[in-house]
Amino acid sequence: MREVAAQFEKPAILFSGGKDSITLVRLAQKAFYPGKIPFPLLHVDTGHNFPETIEFRDKLVAELGLELIVGSVEESIQQGKVKEETGKYASRNALQTVTLLDHIEANKFDACIGGARRDEEKARAKERIFSVRDDFGQWDAKKQRPEMFDMLNGRIEIGENVRVFPISNWTELDVWNYIKEEGIEIPSIYYAHTRKVFDRDGMIWSDSDFINKSEDEVPYEAVVRFRTVGDMTCTAAVSSDADNIDQIIDEIVSAEISERGARIDDKRSEAAMEKRKQQGYF
Repeated sequence: MREVAAQFEKPAILFSGGKDSITLVRLAQKAFYPGKIPFPLLHVDTGHNFPETIEFRDKLVAELGLELIVGSVEESIQQGKVKEETGKYASRNALQTVTLLDHIEANKFDACIGGARRDEEKARAKERIFSVRDDFGQWDAKKQRPEMFDMLNGRIEIGENVRVFPISNWTELDVWNYIKEEGIEIPSIYYAHTRKVFDRDGMIWSDSDFINKSEDEVPYEAVVRFRTVGDMTCTAAVSSDADNIDQIIDEIVSAEISERGARIDDKRSEAAMEKRKQQGYF
């Protein structure tokens, strides 16, 4: 965090309202204490977010006195920059890239701090902590730099920017242990709760008007929680009774699927995340 402040002119924290970006905010608090966090939060709002996440975002920003910049995918659709998907698996998740890149350019951000971790997905496993993007926001493996002995090189050309991943080497379990240790508040959907859901493709989905359900996908109530939080149209829940951090940690230790196993956007193709990364997705 301090290297970002030292090497870049105008950084921002990419904030989704999920546990990883909340962890980034706490790390930034500690890095610059007793001063305020010197970066604004940039949230790309699909318009299909979980309401609990948006409420938590606004509460956190108000409590910490942070600057919040919201990029709207809905506005990008209205402007004709992206096209709304149709069909059973329609989602706005992939549409976020254009909105993100537009706001990076408009605000002249030269570094964006994100919560991606290498253990989440194989495309993310190849990332550096300082990940260089070209003037189109795209990732090129040949332009990435070695990071020997934690030496982070933030030198960029005009138009380029860097994505920064401070918790790249953390695991899902590391994040939860840190949340427990720091007593960090997180959105309620991470804990087990009763919710109206329906079954699709062997997964449990939150019932929502944003999701195109078929007649045989009948909603019912169940006790669930979310291991990862994204757009409602691509993020499935897991059946769970874990309503406190200790129980969640025990659950993760014995889990047989990855954290992003409940993200349908990662399953569209074998290289789905890799392609979105190259286009500037995260």
